[in-house]
Amino acid sequence: MGSQAVRFEASEEFARRMDSEDPLRHLREEFIFPDHKSGEPAMYLVGNSLGLQPRKAKTYVLEALEDWAKLGVEGHFTGTRPWMPYHETLTEQTARLVGAHPIEVVVMNTLTVNLHLMMVSFYRPTRERSKILMEAGAFPSDQYAVASQVRFHGYDPERDILRLSPRPGEETLRLEDILETIERHGKEIALVLLGNVNYLTGQAFDMAAITRAAHKQGCQVGFDLAHGAGNLRLSLHDDGPDFAVWCSYKYLNGGPGTLGGVFVHERHARDKGLPRFEGWWGHNKQTRFQMGPDFDPSPGAEGWLLSNSPILQLSALRASMELFDRATMPALRHKSELLTGYLEFLLERLPPGFVTVLTPRDPKQRGVQLSLRFSKEPRRMLEKLNSAGVFCDFRSPDIIRAAPAPFYVSFHDVYRFVGVLERHARDSAD
Repeated sequence: MGSQAVRFEASEEFARRMDSEDPLRHLREEFIFPDHKSGEPAMYLVGNSLGLQPRKAKTYVLEALEDWAKLGVEGHFTGTRPWMPYHETLTEQTARLVGAHPIEVVVMNTLTVNLHLMMVSFYRPTRERSKILMEAGAFPSDQYAVASQVRFHGYDPERDILRLSPRPGEETLRLEDILETIERHGKEIALVLLGNVNYLTGQAFDMAAITRAAHKQGCQVGFDLAHGAGNLRLSLHDDGPDFAVWCSYKYLNGGPGTLGGVFVHERHARDKGLPRFEGWWGHNKQTRFQMGPDFDPSPGAEGWLLSNSPILQLSALRASMELFDRATMPALRHKSELLTGYLEFLLERLPPGFVTVLTPRDPKQRGVQLSLRFSKEPRRMLEKLNSAGVFCDFRSPDIIRAAPAPFYVSFHDVYRFVGVLERHARDSAD
């Protein structure tokens, strides 16, 4: 049952009833909420920036520290969970999370590092085909990475980056405009690189349609899933992009600055001719310890590994990935559609003109996040929210992002959040 089939009610009784009937409600207890000076339970609506800490994260990190203390270097091969293959223990979970085959994914590095590594392989500009197509409103780090790659190859970012912008008077991109741009400029485009969920507007894109259109024109295709992994039901293998990258500290609750992930489609798994930056950990595991001088890449995404994995970070991420397997992405996505639909329903009952939702209304075009533009004093609005125990974030000049992540946000949290907004709207009108 989708959010459109539920008859929402603007009452506390309804919110509590939805929570009592929620099959995932017990998972909220698996996370640690930050303290707040209000003394009230925190309303944590900023999992799109940093997810909460799973209770087991500390246990797993301490477990790795204990093995290091007791075993020293032998911890690579013995102990509770040997370090040498530790990253492999997350491979099948990660594949399920993003809709991929295990050979197509690996947990490694951080997002922008992985983006650069992927562009080394999949952005191969020529005089005829040198351009990268991306969103004008892409996250700044993506824009910096793309511009630096274009300059590295001797091209001009002003000429060789095509930036997609919404139509005048609109906040989000139209799929038909993206596809039309690909068709019109396709023979000039080397790489189509989009975020599958825009960090600012919360708009989600049709990855399958974009990939088909770009491949038809001979372009390579990559996606930044920073706001998609753990948020949307993904089907990377079937959608068919050449690569994707993501971080694990937002919806994946892996901890600040933790490892990201990489998807490389199976069709590239054994292509040893693909240019790449090489490192020992990406060498074929069967011959790695022969210490030969010539690089022989492991099949699949692991062939892009550079160095052995930071075990303490993997340990923390492991705690969250186990919860994703318990909950399953279909169930989490179903709840997130209900939570976001309920939030939207309540926002529509606020005084006209007080707040505008920038994020598309169609659940297929968004994840859990709603981006809100306030008509008056948005920074003061943020202060009011913070003092009431609401954690959300601000993007200049006037946008507050609210993300009711389904692991740990309740329907009652959503009801309380909009109650704070309603009181502020009433005070502003007086």
